[in-house]
Amino acid sequence: MTPLVKADGDQGPLLAPVRSRPDGRSLPAPASSIMAGSRGQASYATAREAPGSFSSQLRPTTSQDGRLKPDFDTHAIIVGDDNSTTTEQRQAELQDQIDKETKIKIGSENLLEALNAKNAKNTSNQRLQVEEQLNLSNRKLAQLKSGLAAEIQRAKEIKSPPAEAQSRLSYLFRRNLSRSPSRHIAKKEEEEDEETESPTFVLAEILRALEATGMQPEYYVERANALVDLFKRHPTLKYELAWSIFGLRMQTMLLSDSREVVAAAYRIMRHTFTDRKSLRVIRALHTDYLVILSLVKESKAAVEREQALKFVRAFLDVKGGVEEIPRSIVRILVAVAEHTDDRLRNIATLTLAEILVKKPSLLVESGGMGTLTDALGEGNYHAAESVGSSFVYLLDTPQRRRFFRSGHELEAPFAMFTDAGTAHSHPHEEKLKANAKVIASLLRSWPGFLALCMNNFLAIRSLLISLEIPTPHVRNVLLELLFDILRIKPPSWSTSFLAGRRLTTYGRVTNLKNQAIHDDSGPSTDPTNKWNLLEHYVAVVLAAFLHAGLIPALLKAEEEPLSLALKRKTTLLLGEVLKMANELLPPSWSSELQVLPQLLRSAADFQTEARFVAIGTIYQVDSVNRTLYRSGTASNQTNKSFNAGHDVAPTKQTDQSKAQAAMQVDEPTFRAMMVDTQVLGTVTFQKWRWDLIQVIIDGPLLNAKRLDEAMKVTKFVHRLFRFYQPLKYRFCEVKNTKPNQRYVRAGCAFMRTLLQNPEGVKYLSDSKFIRQLAECLSHFDRLSGLTSDSPMFSVDRMNETLTGGYFALLGALTKDPKGIQILERWRVLNMFYHIIELTERDDLIKTLLSNMDYTLDGHLRIIISKAMTSCSKDVRIFATRLLRKYATKPMQPTDSSSVAEWAIKSLVTQLYDPDVEVCEVAIKILEEACNQTESLEYVVKCRPALDHLGEIGAPLLLRFLSTSVGYHYLDGLNYITGEMDDWFLGRNDTYVALIEASMARALADIPEKPQTQLSYDDTPEHPEYGIVPPHFYRELTRTKEGCKLLKQKGHFDEFVANIRDYAMEKDDAEIILKVKGCLWAVGNVGSMELGAPFLESSDVVKWIVKIAETSEVMSLRGTAFYVLGLISRSLHGQEILLEHGWDGVVNEAGEALGFCLPLDFKKLFSMTPWRAKPDNISWKRKTEPKVAVTDRDPVNARILKLATDLGNTVLAKKAASDLSAIKAKKAPGFTKPAMFHKVMQILDAHHFRLPACRFVLDLFDKSVLPRIVLEEEDQSEESSDFEAAEDSGANGVAKFS
Repeated sequence: MTPLVKADGDQGPLLAPVRSRPDGRSLPAPASSIMAGSRGQASYATAREAPGSFSSQLRPTTSQDGRLKPDFDTHAIIVGDDNSTTTEQRQAELQDQIDKETKIKIGSENLLEALNAKNAKNTSNQRLQVEEQLNLSNRKLAQLKSGLAAEIQRAKEIKSPPAEAQSRLSYLFRRNLSRSPSRHIAKKEEEEDEETESPTFVLAEILRALEATGMQPEYYVERANALVDLFKRHPTLKYELAWSIFGLRMQTMLLSDSREVVAAAYRIMRHTFTDRKSLRVIRALHTDYLVILSLVKESKAAVEREQALKFVRAFLDVKGGVEEIPRSIVRILVAVAEHTDDRLRNIATLTLAEILVKKPSLLVESGGMGTLTDALGEGNYHAAESVGSSFVYLLDTPQRRRFFRSGHELEAPFAMFTDAGTAHSHPHEEKLKANAKVIASLLRSWPGFLALCMNNFLAIRSLLISLEIPTPHVRNVLLELLFDILRIKPPSWSTSFLAGRRLTTYGRVTNLKNQAIHDDSGPSTDPTNKWNLLEHYVAVVLAAFLHAGLIPALLKAEEEPLSLALKRKTTLLLGEVLKMANELLPPSWSSELQVLPQLLRSAADFQTEARFVAIGTIYQVDSVNRTLYRSGTASNQTNKSFNAGHDVAPTKQTDQSKAQAAMQVDEPTFRAMMVDTQVLGTVTFQKWRWDLIQVIIDGPLLNAKRLDEAMKVTKFVHRLFRFYQPLKYRFCEVKNTKPNQRYVRAGCAFMRTLLQNPEGVKYLSDSKFIRQLAECLSHFDRLSGLTSDSPMFSVDRMNETLTGGYFALLGALTKDPKGIQILERWRVLNMFYHIIELTERDDLIKTLLSNMDYTLDGHLRIIISKAMTSCSKDVRIFATRLLRKYATKPMQPTDSSSVAEWAIKSLVTQLYDPDVEVCEVAIKILEEACNQTESLEYVVKCRPALDHLGEIGAPLLLRFLSTSVGYHYLDGLNYITGEMDDWFLGRNDTYVALIEASMARALADIPEKPQTQLSYDDTPEHPEYGIVPPHFYRELTRTKEGCKLLKQKGHFDEFVANIRDYAMEKDDAEIILKVKGCLWAVGNVGSMELGAPFLESSDVVKWIVKIAETSEVMSLRGTAFYVLGLISRSLHGQEILLEHGWDGVVNEAGEALGFCLPLDFKKLFSMTPWRAKPDNISWKRKTEPKVAVTDRDPVNARILKLATDLGNTVLAKKAASDLSAIKAKKAPGFTKPAMFHKVMQILDAHHFRLPACRFVLDLFDKSVLPRIVLEEEDQSEESSDFEAAEDSGANGVAKFS
């Protein structure tokens, strides 16, 4: 079968059957099945397409009489896709392939590591197979990455076409290279001709061709595709259409008997949309009726229905386009969304959700709210979170909230849990998981969270009560949901614990915790730069669940465990909840929880057997709590951080004592260890025990006596050196795999150990290892005069073998002055200078730079500085990123040549790089370095000019404001006053969008893609979402000079006045945005200790508390809640909050953590319940049913009455049979356009199922629709019918067109 080329962003290809073979053999099965199902009409089959996916490549496969058409050239009639779309698609496909190959590579490496650990003879064949697969994966990854890079480059090149005519042609041909090569060659001459012609002339020619009648369907489809391509290439052409001619051609195509021709017409028309006026013009062509008739067709008309729905969806992309979507079409979309087996059901539901956001009243009038509520709660619609987002958007303001009839629509997903029976079934479990995702997504927004906490936390309490249902899969899903809602990431040992193993990791995890604290404890890091709003949100969600009875529900689940695994999972959750409550909630909350009073009462009741369960639970919870505390990292141990200084010293002493013990090994033991390594017994390095070799290198060889013995008495050191010698071709021939990196690690440790001893240094200096390595490097030194046909450091060797590991070994030498002397002796550093100048070997330069150590002042710093200024852009960016770990080190005031100072100086130099990307990397690293006060002052001392960088340099300039030195520097540049005015006049509002987007992204919890490449590139970590971004007024308030300026300008008073005046605003979106901006500004000022006078001199905290407790705008409540958290970060702020009934959280050292809750917790959720009122929503139908059922002819009146009855499930069956009987008698009403209009009015006024709509419309004669569309209907007959309707006393209804 020949797949058609995808176009127009469609999600799946259409498959057309091939013609019959000349030898008379049968057709392929798919083609035969298509022919069998066509019934004289052209049909399309789709392959492996998900429900709701679209295919717009249109190609008829059979003639009207059912004969199979010849297989004409696909490329001749199918026009190309929009290049930007296909480029993005290809990039996504390549990225997916890279991800898959990376997983295969990681799996192969892990398997190889496991096979190496076995060290058995019978695994040699398996090892070879795995290595072969690993090499294959590496080659594929290299090809895919180069392909992705080329695709990205091509996308950049073709984004903007050249202006000249000649270059325009070459641009188009280059653009078409992204399509298939054969097609590009076939179409080249034709496109040249097309481009030399005027687009208006081509348009006229195509329209003239479409005027022909009686042609085969493929004739029209070919012209339609050419027309779409013309509109894509000339976007302004659609503004010049003559609708009198163009509209007639489209009407003719829409009335065609061929489904593909109708679909092609829909496709053309949606490419002509420009504005709302164009939509009105198109609707004047009677497209509403045509779309309805297309949508109600059976599933075999898939391509026509898809294009009809895409036509309707295109209305939503036009500004104000939703106003032009009539209620009747939305009614049909509701019917499609309700039809269980319809392929378009999902996309119809999504379209209804979009209409709900853009025009809620239209959807409510069309009866779509019930459909969306069902989609939200039934567990079958896989994108139910998008429906939930639409509901959450409506809930935010009272004006939109009124469209909810009962206010309980969001509770639909909870029903699946509360109604769950005891029987287990896989489909039921999948639905529960789908609903759990919806509930979690609703609780990740303020409107959803507040709505679910109304009525005294009814929804949350119902969820917790569901834990009592004695069904294992229900409880398991609920526990997983609670882990997700509370954002609890199970610790590393949780898998073992849930599997039933004992918690025996105390010692190990204690060391881990101490190490983490040791690593993260920077002496002068400013803690006020990383404020996490996400934790504040989690705190209030946890408080809501605790208030609703989370602890009693978990304890009850503990007492009635349905399985041992569920009991352990409940215990783990209980331990995590207690730990979180201790860290995030005020003492008044957590102190009552920690004692677990309910459990203690059960344990103290000696009269019952239940006490044994309670005692066991207390023991397990205690055990989990202790392990959680010991395994917690420094970032999670917020309230324990003051102990960090006491934990570091014992850790250092422990490490030193271990190293001393490892060195003190007696001679017999040492000799036995060397024999056990197999180094002395064989020269085959694969048989050596490298784990034991690593132990000897890190331990006994650090002892001078043992090293001397290993060098002079045995061949241990000698054989190790022979393994690493380049010209022995042993180490450099080993495949570059993850398990084989142990040879590199052992080699680096070996170099470090030898440098610790004078004898080792002498041995290393005189050995052939460095000499031969220098010789291999000299092949890339243009001044050495040495060349080689197969150099050691060739590209293939660097990629496929451990040859690149030699730079890691040399890097180990650069950490010690003695090692650098050895490199200078053999002129290795001279060669490094010349390698940096190579233009074709960026890979070699990157490997060299990434492995060297720049802590010592000397040649290496000059080498990396040279790379940062004179190499290619990629190398400059790479070298700049390498400075991150040096720039972020603590400054050493006593040392004038501190490595941090050197790194910062180099980064400041990079700010003047001609390429903006390099400057951006340097800015980000400097911004991170400025977290330390000393580093910040040193950056200011360097006096960087950032004017030329614009917005990129703004975050760094903001950091400068936080010190007096930086303030005066910026004041001298006249930066502060201008920036202050910018923030006051507009940037505050931009800040609101930034922080809300950051919070939404953080709450969405989208997993980051793992890094596909294992490079030495020390890139900064992923951007942290949910962190308070730098705010101008916060940085300004850090210094006394800044506070003085803020007071002089009077901006704070303006913010307070805005909050006071518009605190209770609930309708005007612009004012609400302005209030949010003022709230964030006040919160950032109040979070600083120097901001105390500003808060005390005004009553702003009282108004912020009022907004948080009484505002009708739910998102504004959330903003006020976060701002109160910011204010609580200062101790004076906590005092003011306490006066207004809000309690803050502090750690044991008395430091504010930035979390606060109202003492009367219910105040935060005191929302006024809402109910829809008939006067503000048009619940009453605009048209009375009497209009449609009135007719002068009794037979017609009977038809209309029966058509109305089809919407009644009780009367539908009898009404359908009666209508069929009337149709059999050939009633004239089914041939009259006036009757068709009235039936359409019935469909507009009532809710019908999709089969009922299809049935009633199929009753009409096929000649009716052309008469209506082409306006050939009998006007006198129509007017007399409508006069009769008016005489009956009904209200008139406008003709629907």
